[in-house]
Amino acid sequence: MKMHTGRRPSGQSMVEYLLVCAALMLALGVSMIGPDSGLLDLITGFQSAYQNYSYSISLPE
Repeated sequence: MKMHTGRRPSGQSMVEYLLVCAALMLALGVSMIGPDSGLLDLITGFQSAYQNYSYSISLPE
């Protein structure tokens, strides 16, 4: 015999995802003040990684 206990929970993972994204946006937004910006460090890190990647791809085999 199958018991029906009610509705299945749905949408909780979306709420958790949005909360994590909002917390990250808040952390980056707060750290945007001043020259030691966390967002600026993140962008600089991505630029450096891309330059290193494109340099290694351009090397002959």
